[in-house]
Amino acid sequence: MFEKILIANRGEIALRIQRACREMGIRTVVVHSEADTEAKYVKLADESVCIGPAPSKDSYLNIPAIISAAEVTDAEAIHPGYGFLSENADFAERVEKSGFVFIGPRPDSIRMMGDKVSAKDAMKRAGVPVVPGSEGALPEDPKEVVRIARAVGYPVIIKAAGGGGGRGMRVVHTEAALLNAVTMTRSEAGSAFGNPTVYMEKFLENPRHIEIQVLADEFRNAVYLGERDCSMQRRHQKIIEEAPAPGISRRLIDKIGLRCAEACKKIGYRGAGTFEFLFENDEFYFIEMNTRVQVEHPVTELVTGIDIVQQQIRIAAGEKMLLRQRDIEIKGHAVECRINAEDPYRFTPSPGRITTWHPPGGPGIRVDSHAYTNYLVPPNYDSMIGKVIAHGDTRDQAIARMRIALSEMAVEGILTNIALHRELMADARFVAGGTSIHYLENKLALRKTSGNH
Repeated sequence: MFEKILIANRGEIALRIQRACREMGIRTVVVHSEADTEAKYVKLADESVCIGPAPSKDSYLNIPAIISAAEVTDAEAIHPGYGFLSENADFAERVEKSGFVFIGPRPDSIRMMGDKVSAKDAMKRAGVPVVPGSEGALPEDPKEVVRIARAVGYPVIIKAAGGGGGRGMRVVHTEAALLNAVTMTRSEAGSAFGNPTVYMEKFLENPRHIEIQVLADEFRNAVYLGERDCSMQRRHQKIIEEAPAPGISRRLIDKIGLRCAEACKKIGYRGAGTFEFLFENDEFYFIEMNTRVQVEHPVTELVTGIDIVQQQIRIAAGEKMLLRQRDIEIKGHAVECRINAEDPYRFTPSPGRITTWHPPGGPGIRVDSHAYTNYLVPPNYDSMIGKVIAHGDTRDQAIARMRIALSEMAVEGILTNIALHRELMADARFVAGGTSIHYLENKLALRKTSGNH
């Protein structure tokens, strides 16, 4: 096992990784920007290294600075968390070439899954169902593009192969709008991601977003840890996640889960990963794979009792996974609310000093956050300042516990989206379960037209 791990991230995930390491008796090195000097996990680390000024490009995305921090502190492995460099194959390669272990998949796996076109091809070969669409990248010939769209059937969505985070995509409802949309998405993709390749998919009208969590080791052992429903989204950003997904039969989940585990063996995947699907009319359609730990991993941890971050570390250290599929049991239900420093209705960021931080507690409540009273939320990064996760024997109990937790939680000095979460926990459609990925957007749009907020 490693004696010392460098954590190449910030915020709640840096603290989460640190806790996993401390429990395993592993010393931690935290790298941080000048803006994060006062962070809780920096104070708790065995060693910390300031790697640059506040902007991410000068600190958390600065590969040479991170590698030299690992060298000077004598760390053996680097955990990238999520976001920043976690799915950057060049970073994973540099880490390994410099003699450290990258806690994640091999660089070639990250590369294959980072390109949406090659990811879909790999999944097709592995027998995982994908959204109907173009075979690979869209050709240059306009006639051919029109032919593909007719074969797929409108509406279609044009997506950038290198895109992500909800950027680089356009929905097309008619043939008249098709070629213009392709041209626009190509030029946007070229400037935003340095890759003008686009592909086409059938646009599903009202799907849910369901994902399967997997773990795989060097020895071709792979398991899936059930599913999560992440359909409550705004602008393709998840806001609430839960496990298991309400109203989907175990038989359907087991069938797709086993295919995902098999796919990991086929592509030689190692580490933690998530297969993301759109789910409509009892059919799963693969959209992408995340080759890292995800923000919403705690809901899976609470229903399975498995520490995903510790599993990542053990797999990276070359240990054989002791988990077998038959050992994995889903117990109860868990719901997670992402707490963001933002206006709850306008969604504008609200950085600043937290004057009161009173997190909730009680049975089945977990709070993952690096925030505290007097903590200064910097304006330079993502607005998420924590996550509240509620676990119960049933979905109703988990939601009831979450309602209580949100009613107890007090954050002052900055704006947060707690008010929105309180409202959603009382929303009849959410409580019934099974809302589509468009539900929240539509709800917010209705509020705008009725003149509230």
